[in-house]
Amino acid sequence: MKFPDPTSWQLAVAAVAEVTPRMRRIQLTAPALETFAYLPGQDVALGIRRDDGTTVRRRYTIRRFTPEARLLELDVVMHGDGPGMRWASAAAPGLPIDAIAPRGKITVADAEWHLFAGDATAVPGALAMMEALPADVAARAFLRVDDATERQPADLAGDKRISWRYEQTAPAGTADDLIAAVASADLPHGRGHAYLAGEASLVLALKAALLSRGWDADQVSAKAYWNRGRANADRGEPEQRAS
Repeated sequence: MKFPDPTSWQLAVAAVAEVTPRMRRIQLTAPALETFAYLPGQDVALGIRRDDGTTVRRRYTIRRFTPEARLLELDVVMHGDGPGMRWASAAAPGLPIDAIAPRGKITVADAEWHLFAGDATAVPGALAMMEALPADVAARAFLRVDDATERQPADLAGDKRISWRYEQTAPAGTADDLIAAVASADLPHGRGHAYLAGEASLVLALKAALLSRGWDADQVSAKAYWNRGRANADRGEPEQRAS
């Protein structure tokens, strides 16, 4: 599979909307986006300036791109107090931002069906990839968010189902119910491909649950977006990645 080459872009915020109480949708635009191309699941690395004048990169999955309107949509989970959250909180129409996109090597794989699992930070990518699947391809998603107010509608065709799990129903600091759900789920027949994303230890545990079910490592695309209690590096990645 050939991935589009990452390119530098000078973008500006076009609009901001609250998708859920903790998910903010930020639309970015620029005339040059008429030439933009990406694969579902890829992301944008934004150059965010800190108070000391230095720049850090924060990566956000592309939720949707509308070529005719030249609009790039990012859904940002509003949690924590890092540079990315401060930028997302202050985002308003006209605010400029430099970006490198598209980034990332995880996109829809060649498989008979697809499995998505992770925490709230996995939601934008999971929904983007599920919506990109043909109607005759099955998909299952297990997504953990704060509570029922964080559920999002998705434009899904055919045999595609989302099982929402809630932080408020689990002991603090655990994700056992999500892992158990993936470990015991009644899944479609045939050779599937899994996409796991979110907090580093959760991604590792979800991958272990699938491997224990007999999945091969090459059937799993795993991506740690963040580490609990530890800031991401300046490049926008966790210091320690899930394998």
